[in-house]
Amino acid sequence: MTDTSEAARPVLVLAGGLSHERDVSLRSGRRVAEALRGVGREVAERDVDSHLLRALREEPPGCVVPMLHGESGEDGAIREVLELLGVPYVGAGPAACRTAFDKPVAKTVVARAGLLTPESVCLPAESFRELGAADVMAALVGRLGLPLMVKPAQSGSALGCTVVRRAEELPAAMVNAYAYGPVALLERFVAGTEVAVGVLDDGAGPQPLPPVEIAPDGGVYDYTARYTAGSTEFFVPARLSEEAAAECARVALAAHEALGLRDISRSDLILDEAGQVWFLEVNVAPGFTETSTVPLAIEASGLDLGKVVASLVDAAVGRAEASGATDGGADGVAGGGAGAAASSGAGRG
Repeated sequence: MTDTSEAARPVLVLAGGLSHERDVSLRSGRRVAEALRGVGREVAERDVDSHLLRALREEPPGCVVPMLHGESGEDGAIREVLELLGVPYVGAGPAACRTAFDKPVAKTVVARAGLLTPESVCLPAESFRELGAADVMAALVGRLGLPLMVKPAQSGSALGCTVVRRAEELPAAMVNAYAYGPVALLERFVAGTEVAVGVLDDGAGPQPLPPVEIAPDGGVYDYTARYTAGSTEFFVPARLSEEAAAECARVALAAHEALGLRDISRSDLILDEAGQVWFLEVNVAPGFTETSTVPLAIEASGLDLGKVVASLVDAAVGRAEASGATDGGADGVAGGGAGAAASSGAGRG
């Protein structure tokens, strides 16, 4: 008799999609698939297209690992579909994804949890035009000062992000941000050490990975610096004091829990010269490319990448079996917080 249990079916890695981060997603998906095969798991890889739902119904996988980045991948849409079909998957539930992907809302939630996050303003493109761009920009600089970080409110991989050091640079930065979404986020720039902290939870409770210090050659951790080999120097663990490293880990864990995330996340932080840790943003589907910080931290911990991902798959399958369907319960805070939260700032992409 054919075994139809989740454990007997292949793991499906979803990667690609139609967002601006498609290439990064494909690279992440390939690496995750190879890592799982390396520990003996049967793996299928698939892009997102009009045939996906039919394929999931006709040949449901044992578990899905969503490696989709950007909109539709990290905004909870695909995970909502997986919930409807009762397919287990690794990662946060749909409502938590929606909250985390919307940077202003995510910042509001973590600020309410007591974390520091830079002051910022959220501005739709319509308001920017209708209220008069020159007057709006003058008010923004007057409120937040310079330098500023300008970015899309819902995007990743630092696409559309610009550091503005002079007022005359602001118009081009706004246009750049609006090219990737209808809402721009302007944030007071916090100088310091950029740190990324991953959080893993294979069912035993969330645990932080070693902090990764990010030192881009050009001084800004933009798309090129993130995904071009040799453009950024990474220090794992970060060159921090024991106290500073512990505080970075505490902030990442607190953000993970406040946002109702599960299985895996990555928080992007800044450690300023005074030793304060500032939350910038969180990622519910962190990259797994050769230059991504979560795999670097996993390897620095002495862990095997394939075994780590396999443990997350097993946790997702166990969660589904325990509940009789895919469990969306981890959405918790995010479900209510997203609707009520006011616009605020967001972190550096």
